[in-house]
Amino acid sequence: MTIAEIIDRLKSLANPDNVAGMARYGINTENTLGVSMPVLRKMGKETGKNHELAQQLWDSGIHEARILASLVDDPKQVTADQLERWVLDLDSWDVCDQLCSNLIEKTLFAYTKAGEWSLREEEFVKRAGFVLMARLAVSDKKAPDEVFKPFLKRIQEEAADERNMVKKAVNWALRQIGKRNLNLNKKAIMTTEKIKQIDSKAARWIANDAIRELTSEKIQKKLHK
Repeated sequence: MTIAEIIDRLKSLANPDNVAGMARYGINTENTLGVSMPVLRKMGKETGKNHELAQQLWDSGIHEARILASLVDDPKQVTADQLERWVLDLDSWDVCDQLCSNLIEKTLFAYTKAGEWSLREEEFVKRAGFVLMARLAVSDKKAPDEVFKPFLKRIQEEAADERNMVKKAVNWALRQIGKRNLNLNKKAIMTTEKIKQIDSKAARWIANDAIRELTSEKIQKKLHK
């Protein structure tokens, strides 16, 4: 399918009711059609990997086309410059999270960008850094514990960011790292204790929410198996 055919198909699937629902979840509805994720995933499978098409989809500026771009791009062909351009275009948490989980975590730049972006000031760039930390903690099964220790330090350093989209990603990263294994669970719990000492409403929320899950009977039982 050509870029024009795909855009026409997306527009034919537009659903204003879905757009209204997305707005209630804090999703930016500008240039949004309301096409559901199952439909986008099906389109991604039908289209297959296509690096050039992914660039065209992203450049269209359409919300769903950008999510589709993250599904069809080839991680092996993605460049660091491309990621820097794309991350600056992010203006909604769902596109941010889909881009990280569908594409960036599968590239050679995932760990580097997680570290770099978590220090950036732009809200969705920073969110992307912590979303990558969370995703890598889940998906990179063979990674040694050592690669996640710097992430815990960064989580502690950035826990006072009061912006909703950032603090939720920081919390997500902390919880996912702490659920990886017993060793990282202990280190994540220690990190939450340090975060509790920060004079910040966001930091207190991050720490209290994370410690509740990381020390829960369900998680502890799972980690001790």
